[in-house]
Amino acid sequence: MSDRRDKEKNQNKLIIFLSIGIVVCLAVTVWALFFRQGNPAIAPDVKPDGIVGKVTDGWDTGLKNKDVPALQDTQIQIPGYSTAVMKAGDKSLHMSIGNPTANTCGFFVTLKLADGTVLYRSELLEPGFGLSDVPLEKSLDAGEYTAIVLFQCVTLDESHSRLNAAESEFKLIVK
Repeated sequence: MSDRRDKEKNQNKLIIFLSIGIVVCLAVTVWALFFRQGNPAIAPDVKPDGIVGKVTDGWDTGLKNKDVPALQDTQIQIPGYSTAVMKAGDKSLHMSIGNPTANTCGFFVTLKLADGTVLYRSELLEPGFGLSDVPLEKSLDAGEYTAIVLFQCVTLDESHSRLNAAESEFKLIVK
């Protein structure tokens, strides 16, 4: 009898624990979907501060079509970066940032350092648009920095509703 009661108590504890876990997961999901405030640094309705680079149509990732896998309707191509090099004191970074033509969404791009220092914010980059020389809001001293390109994906209609975001971290070497 005692074993049976212990099993029932353990089962009840497990059910309570799982129920609490499910409620917490649901609460976090509801918060994330409806109440989470966006980061104003990446909000689509924020116009870029400072200088905006020359954005051109026909931007290309540099990859051959055979190197780029076919996209499903719900997939978004995000460019990735490993290393970039620039001269100390320069206010321009030769780096290709853009939105691959295969995408069906727009990008707002922010280039920043790992400490949060914003170096560049783009205007809306529609598919196939990008720039190869990024004007920086400030120059950097010589050294190695961890930099991040933040891609805020948005719909192409007038609302520019947020879809998702992705980050591409890379090493920025300033000589």
